[in-house]
Amino acid sequence: MTAISRRTALQFGLLCMAAPALVQEASAAPDWRSRLVEAARKQIGVTTFYDPTYVRLDYPGGDVAPDRGVCTDVIVRAYRRAFGLDLQKLVHEDMAANFSAYPKTWGLKATDRNIDHRRVGNLAAFFARRGVSLPASEDLDDFQPGDLVTQMLPGNLPHIVIVSSDRSADVPERPMVIHNIGAGARQEDTLFAFRQTGHYRFAPA
Repeated sequence: MTAISRRTALQFGLLCMAAPALVQEASAAPDWRSRLVEAARKQIGVTTFYDPTYVRLDYPGGDVAPDRGVCTDVIVRAYRRAFGLDLQKLVHEDMAANFSAYPKTWGLKATDRNIDHRRVGNLAAFFARRGVSLPASEDLDDFQPGDLVTQMLPGNLPHIVIVSSDRSADVPERPMVIHNIGAGARQEDTLFAFRQTGHYRFAPA
């Protein structure tokens, strides 16, 4: 065997030895769903108040104080923390270019980057425009960790949750959700507690 062929064989052998480690490392990396759920879960115990107060925000990347917020802030913070994806900027830009496609519930005649991304109806319209809507369903098999579900609370109050990877103690197949429904970020068994108005699976680009 020549020196060149010996060197080639040695290099090939080293690559073969390294390959299993590379495969193992890749398989151990969490997928986007796990990252999103974990980013939502890390808000529990940090965001301890429900506070819908209008606040002037920085742009992009604006946020209210981390100890407070509303249901949409759980979603916005999770995508920022998990992927660096800024729904404040994405929603604002899409609304500015396609204002007529968004709800007029609040009587707005122009975009407001302080609040637009913090409204459930606007997030729902944005996700629908991205083509990530799924049919409304009560089949447990239709829900995956990281899914976003919009609901209507009593009094016609819109709400949004992130489907967790944890399961209900009452029905082991039913996933919990992570949300802020009035007492800060929490994980609770309320996926089917309120009327479902939308279901979305928004993977990061």
